[in-house]
Amino acid sequence: MGILRRFSVENKVALVTGGASGIGESFVFALAEAGANVAVADVNFARASHVCRQVGQMGIQSIALQVDVTKRDQVCATVDSVLAKWGRLDIGVNNAGIAIRAPAEEMTEDGWDATLNVDLKGVFLCCQIEALAMLPLGRGSIVNTASMSAQIANRPQLHVAYNAAKAGVVQLTRTCAAEWAARGVRVNCLSPGHTLSPMTARRLDEQDGEFWRSNTPMNRIGLPQDLQGGLIFLASSASSYVTGHDLVIDGGYTLW
Repeated sequence: MGILRRFSVENKVALVTGGASGIGESFVFALAEAGANVAVADVNFARASHVCRQVGQMGIQSIALQVDVTKRDQVCATVDSVLAKWGRLDIGVNNAGIAIRAPAEEMTEDGWDATLNVDLKGVFLCCQIEALAMLPLGRGSIVNTASMSAQIANRPQLHVAYNAAKAGVVQLTRTCAAEWAARGVRVNCLSPGHTLSPMTARRLDEQDGEFWRSNTPMNRIGLPQDLQGGLIFLASSASSYVTGHDLVIDGGYTLW
């Protein structure tokens, strides 16, 4: 098979959590453009439905699903809906996430729990339920959204819970990859740097945006489409011998 063909996910079935906006929405469009049928799962069903309509205009099958990734029964129902429509799940992209700012000494227990529930527990539940659909078939690719904040104490924002959760995502990814590699399911993660999204847009207009840009060797903030190539690589057979890898896409931010 030629190299360009190996990057195709044509006729594959993909599920993207947090797929209704920002990075997740960009992932949905990348998978659709590369040929995959896509389930758009998000807590915001109206917005997920809007994204689905746009995917439909590309001539690709898509369904919108409402899910709270912290609830196991809802994650199970989401994967069941994918299996009911297409009969299998080939690609799981676990992208849903939140961030709560606070100095470590002021982080509330509720804020800590909320962040870890979505950003780490939610990724675990999705990995687990997706793998249960993939392992019997002996194939599948799971891609988790981590963050460069898994490697650094990012600044100037104070994100103790977010940083801890994303570091957990990287190790969760490595552990699942090790357990499932011999059974045909690959698990990798993608770690964005500062990227324009609804989560970061307000901060870009404040002092943080200039700080982030000036501390990035490429001298700009990332765009969601900067992450699309990495996603397609990890989701497709182009990365067939890659598992347990954390692909950092940060414009060089972690070099300094």
